[in-house]
Amino acid sequence: MLIVKTTLLFIVTAVAEIVGCYLPYLWLRQGGSPWLLIPAAASLALFAWLLTLHPTAAGRVYAAYGGVYVLTALFWLWAVDGVVPDRWDLAGGLVALAGMGIIMFGPREAGA
Repeated sequence: MLIVKTTLLFIVTAVAEIVGCYLPYLWLRQGGSPWLLIPAAASLALFAWLLTLHPTAAGRVYAAYGGVYVLTALFWLWAVDGVVPDRWDLAGGLVALAGMGIIMFGPREAGA
């Protein structure tokens, strides 16, 4: 259950970061409204707060988060940008996700 909860929290965190970065992209590169910066800032604040909810050392959380971020960004590429990830995208995403699993769920001594 801990693995599922942690992974879902990482996915929500990744979506908050991607939205927080995508909205300014829409404003700067796609001619969107500068009002997009308000929900972007809120989404980035949510992202930072979500990272604090993990019950392990911050550096470990940041390192492991990267793996889930990569896979979530590839899903965003497909769902939002309309670009189907190729086999190399997927292979890289799975390697990154495996790294996240090792970092977060590898056996450790108590207090480590």
